[in-house]
Amino acid sequence: MALPFFYIPAYSAEQNKIVLDADTSKHVVQVLRMKTGEQLNLTDGKGSLLTCEITDAHKKHCTVEVRAKTESPKPHKQVSIAISLLKNTNRFEWFLEKATEIGVSEIIPLICERTEKEKFRYDRMQGIVISAMLQSQQCWLPVLQEPVEFNKLVNESSVKQKFIAHCDEASVKNNLLTFQPFNSSVILIGPEGDFSPAEIELALQNNFTPVSLGGTRLRTETAGVVAATLLCQA
Repeated sequence: MALPFFYIPAYSAEQNKIVLDADTSKHVVQVLRMKTGEQLNLTDGKGSLLTCEITDAHKKHCTVEVRAKTESPKPHKQVSIAISLLKNTNRFEWFLEKATEIGVSEIIPLICERTEKEKFRYDRMQGIVISAMLQSQQCWLPVLQEPVEFNKLVNESSVKQKFIAHCDEASVKNNLLTFQPFNSSVILIGPEGDFSPAEIELALQNNFTPVSLGGTRLRTETAGVVAATLLCQA
């Protein structure tokens, strides 16, 4: 049986003893009822996987000692999904979970002309990303950015392979499947009402390649998951 898997926000290679935070300690000691001498896994989300033994099963500050350490290599493909915030928060949270499980390296919430909701609870969203990383047994935590204005991102992006997935049927677009993903790429996913013509034009002026994600029109969160799958798994 796999060992329970938890996240620690920071870890130094010199550390041999780690005191878990209150929430993790409570989960380990009170929910899982783990005892002194039992083992669990920890990751810092930066590639470190620590197999640890509980030395003090305290419900508020459980202490563990590192028994083994391995380093997971950084994912070969660095995929950034820049996606509009959604009016339905649950749907955006679903996207965060699935994109993390797939293995994206960065998620950038976008504020576009037609974005209907701009409120963003960063702590909650970060917690969802962390939970999805642990559930999928990964040791690399995607970077979750604060929301950014569409124009700012498009004008400042320095990624070499840049895509924009939009619904304007008058534009010539190739399916994202036909592209060989670079080691580093970013794709823009618009809101429910799609990007505005001005936004599409600005992206094209900044060397974003227009692409389609298939023959059907997808919801924003679905489009984000499809794009993540095509870019990460290709």
